[in-house]
Amino acid sequence: MFAATLFDFNGVLVDDEAVHLAAFRATLAPRGIAVDERTYFERYIGFDDVGAFSAMLMDAGRDATPALVAELVDAKRPLYLERARAGLALFAGASERVCACAAHGPVGVVSGALRDEIELGLGLLGVRDRVSFIVAAEDTTRCKPDPEGYEKAVALLPGVERRRVLVIEDSLAGVRAAKAAGLTCVAVAHSYPEAALLEAGADAVEKTIADLTDDLLSAVAARLVGA
Repeated sequence: MFAATLFDFNGVLVDDEAVHLAAFRATLAPRGIAVDERTYFERYIGFDDVGAFSAMLMDAGRDATPALVAELVDAKRPLYLERARAGLALFAGASERVCACAAHGPVGVVSGALRDEIELGLGLLGVRDRVSFIVAAEDTTRCKPDPEGYEKAVALLPGVERRRVLVIEDSLAGVRAAKAAGLTCVAVAHSYPEAALLEAGADAVEKTIADLTDDLLSAVAARLVGA
């Protein structure tokens, strides 16, 4: 198996893009900005809140000043948490996969989500004690596909070869970030088609996180890193 595993959060462990979209809409509606579902899923998935609000404002012809973006991020936070607490969808097999990977080495979460969002989701999954560290939006200045988040995670894994670090991602931006950091990346096709994830650089793709068995990941490790 791999020496360590890094999970993305949104779209890998929790199925919360609809919750995010609702919170984005509620935050922007008072400013007369609408975000349709198709545009959200085609354009804004993969951004952290700062990147998403910046893009949404610019696409609406507004000036995306740092102060305004920060105001919107702060306004969205409680709207997301309220909706997530009321009913956050968890991917089948997610908690089992975190636990299985934690049995073989350290597990981290590297995500553009805010830390309190990640903490809530891990608590609902019942795996917070299996996760050694979190690299959240607050810990980085650049969102995926920039590899900054994964670089910070690698720094928390001293002595571990990069190729022996497994990343589990669902977005094109996330796959590109993981590969830019020199890590092995297995993608799940929760959000994008298999072909698109492979084109982005994923080393392997499975339909769902429930399909990521120990045997499958051991075979990926043997093929890619000689484990």
